[in-house]
Amino acid sequence: MKAHLFIPCLVEHLAPEIGEATLTVLKRAGVTPVYLPGQTCCGQPLYKTGHHRQAADLARHFIALFEEAECVVAPSGSCVAMVRTAYPQLLAGDPQWRSRAERLAGRTFELTEFLVKKLGRLDLGASFPAKVAYHDSCQVGRALGNHDSGPALLSRVKGVSLVPLTRPDACCGFGGVFSVTHPDISEALVEEKISDALLAGAEVIVSAEVSCFLNLDGYLKKLGTTAKALHIAQVLAAGEDA
Repeated sequence: MKAHLFIPCLVEHLAPEIGEATLTVLKRAGVTPVYLPGQTCCGQPLYKTGHHRQAADLARHFIALFEEAECVVAPSGSCVAMVRTAYPQLLAGDPQWRSRAERLAGRTFELTEFLVKKLGRLDLGASFPAKVAYHDSCQVGRALGNHDSGPALLSRVKGVSLVPLTRPDACCGFGGVFSVTHPDISEALVEEKISDALLAGAEVIVSAEVSCFLNLDGYLKKLGTTAKALHIAQVLAAGEDA
């Protein structure tokens, strides 16, 4: 099976190691990854700031690039939610483009969703000895209705000890432009999330959403704690044969 890999902007520019880990994970799952040049932003920042015409242009580019793919996989629930829900809305005025958007939406997956719900794979042979707290991202958990795939995958990683959070699905405070327009509230939310994880004894906070990872990682570095944040792809790619 081939899976076309979509690399979000945040991964490409700020955390390319997540893209590399995603590639490793797909190969471990027995999938042949395909990377198409010419990828651009999915249009999410434009869409969420009201620039719908420009976002629709990027939607058309994305669809034209990926519509022949058997499936598209991204290490970001927010980008997948953009393709699934926003693209058909943005292109609603053009029945042909809307139809193309809807067909591609059904073949576009967030990484953990793809592994568990599409492939039925849980154990990828990863090894990662650490106490891990899983942050149930708003974009992966609520937007995609995929609360369980991340913990299910982590539970099969050799050495991982999952520690429960008081509020695993509480927002980390990133929220796209929310963290820019409401920085004080955003920081209070990430502080609450980090405190919950540290009190639970977590050594690593894991998220399946790249934006959450960056937010959690930045605040942990600000605190100077030994705890760290990782994207779930990095944990699933860990091990002697990685």
